[in-house]
Amino acid sequence: LLLLAATAGRAGDARQEEAVRALARRLLGPRAAAVSLSVDPALAAGGPDIYRLWSPPGTGVAVAVEGSSGVAAAAGLYRYLRDFCGCHLSWSGAQLRLPDSLPRLRAEIRSAAPGRYRYYQNVCAQSYSFAWWDWARWEREIDWMALSGINLAPAFAGQEAVWQRVYRNLGLNQSEIDKYFTGPAFLAWNRMGNLRRWAGPLPPAWHFKQLYLQYRIVERMRSLGMTTVLPAFAGHVPQGILRVFPRVNATRLGHWSHFDCTYSCTYLLDPEDPMFQVIGTLFLKELIKEFGTDHVYSADTFNEMTPLSSDPAYLSRVSNAVFRSMTGADPKALWLMQGWLFQHQPDFWQPAQVRALLHGVPLGRMIVLDLFAESKPVYQWTESFYGQPFIWCMLHNFGGNHGLFGTVEAINHGPFAARRFPNSTMVGTGLVPEGIEQNDMVYELMNELGWRQEPLDLPSWVTRYAERRYGAPNAAAAGAWRLLLRSVYNCTGVCVNHNRSPLVRRPSLRMDTELWYNASDVYEAWRLLLSAGAELGSSPAFLYDLVDVTRQAAQQLVSDYYLSIRRAFQSHALPELLTAGGVLVYDLLPELDRLLCSHSLFLLGRWLESARAAGTSGREAEQYELNARNQVTLWGPSGNILDYANKQLGGLVLDYYAVRWSLFVSVLVESLNSGRPFHQDQFNQAVFQVERGFIYNKKRYPAVPAGDTMEISRKLFLKYYP
Repeated sequence: LLLLAATAGRAGDARQEEAVRALARRLLGPRAAAVSLSVDPALAAGGPDIYRLWSPPGTGVAVAVEGSSGVAAAAGLYRYLRDFCGCHLSWSGAQLRLPDSLPRLRAEIRSAAPGRYRYYQNVCAQSYSFAWWDWARWEREIDWMALSGINLAPAFAGQEAVWQRVYRNLGLNQSEIDKYFTGPAFLAWNRMGNLRRWAGPLPPAWHFKQLYLQYRIVERMRSLGMTTVLPAFAGHVPQGILRVFPRVNATRLGHWSHFDCTYSCTYLLDPEDPMFQVIGTLFLKELIKEFGTDHVYSADTFNEMTPLSSDPAYLSRVSNAVFRSMTGADPKALWLMQGWLFQHQPDFWQPAQVRALLHGVPLGRMIVLDLFAESKPVYQWTESFYGQPFIWCMLHNFGGNHGLFGTVEAINHGPFAARRFPNSTMVGTGLVPEGIEQNDMVYELMNELGWRQEPLDLPSWVTRYAERRYGAPNAAAAGAWRLLLRSVYNCTGVCVNHNRSPLVRRPSLRMDTELWYNASDVYEAWRLLLSAGAELGSSPAFLYDLVDVTRQAAQQLVSDYYLSIRRAFQSHALPELLTAGGVLVYDLLPELDRLLCSHSLFLLGRWLESARAAGTSGREAEQYELNARNQVTLWGPSGNILDYANKQLGGLVLDYYAVRWSLFVSVLVESLNSGRPFHQDQFNQAVFQVERGFIYNKKRYPAVPAGDTMEISRKLFLKYYP
């Protein structure tokens, strides 16, 4: 049905074999010798990836794994470790206690992926999660990607260094370039034309370090048989282009989100202007010369921005111009485009407009990411993207927020329904969270579904998940997970996982406390996990989950205290207001902060110190730390996208969220005492000074945990369990 452009350029069999064996050694150490790993592309016969597992007789090898690619072999290895050795690997840690003698298989196991691609990464995650990563962290992620069977992923680091070279060659000066690039924590939105200059400029050392990282990232990904997606030109240009080429036809776009034209309103080149092809092809040739290519490119011209015209002919010209600028540099180019815009602005993107944009590119030369398919699938109302191939993606997370959440029924059935859709053009599944290192279970489930031909039995799956994750069966822990599965992880309908809990939002008298689940299920899961502590307390993943579930329970309790505060204020009950406000500000929030400080993955200091470590001078370290602080709080100079990227981190809860709540309670008490009404606008002005004060407080937060997680969780439980 589909002629997909050849995503050739994969490493040779021997190179992939060596790469997957090196991965096994990193993962298993000396025990890797008992596993034989090989790569044979003929296994797939030109179709989707396949792996097979068997135990060869009369050898010291417990299991042999053969894959049609390095990624397929790595996925086969993880299948063996997961299903036969009871192991588990996730962002929050690895449980790799292997049996003394590795189990042998009675019969051969063969597994074929139902689609060509398993995609991973959201453009926003480059800023919300990967901004400060070094090579050691990238290496761990790429290992996880391979073991998860991911075979298509962006490699976006270092592109600003190449853009800078192109802009200088075109005649722009350094100050014009510095006024265009944002700081590192906001580059995702600079790349999509949403934002410019904010929290910048980029120091020269940033470019050098990112180039070095990108060389290593693309080399490792390709060596494992992954197809890398490189950035391409979407049409956005710095204002300096208009000085150098005064006759160029460029239009200033409107403001983005709550930013005015100081930091947004970028220029978009007219697709008919000859400079569109010149700049686009120049950039891509330079990029390919630097990093090689697998012929897949990403570009998003209208991310959250309304096009200048709804005329279908105009929209076709734009997409055709973007595609031609790719083929001008690489005749085999395949365009990977986010489908977010279609469901984000459905009033503009009517069927005629969607069809026009998609049909500006030859069929099969574009792959659309149906980005939010678990909640708002676009393929259903566009006749499967009018013939262009698409990937069914789970977005799941916004802003890298903490908060237990999932749509397990939607992801357990959605991909299979999409494959059965009339004339379906689905070519794979994808994971596209805006931020990672949260809700491991949902991603393990989605990765497993990427290799399955039919849905899973979720309650029995999650029971096995708990056993693998903690390295031992435990009835209480399994019971806790089944409760979480049916509650927080089973949001149905249109579910947006954006944490709106009063805990992480600017206080007001009109806050949202609605839940999509039964709060008592989380309290009971908390009780069950604590009861399993004596047996499972030595498991790192168990301690992580105990923090996470206790944190969720505390988040629910914050809502209860907020409602008590609001009721007391509205009924002029000063003693009740002082009691509820006092417990929240002086006990619950400090205790939650203490809990978070007991685990390294919940520390503000870890985020800030990794930002500082990316700098090569004191001045750079300061700039990067301010970038990191601003992103998780004000998100802009004046709270433009306030708390969008909220996190529940030790240090942030006490010095940012709790200080806001303290001010709110004080202002309400003062209002009751004086008889003057509470004014939200006046409070917002006062609390902005508190929020801004946190960004510039110069306090260094520890990057090493302190305190006993079990003891702190138990203390909270004894005091607050409803």
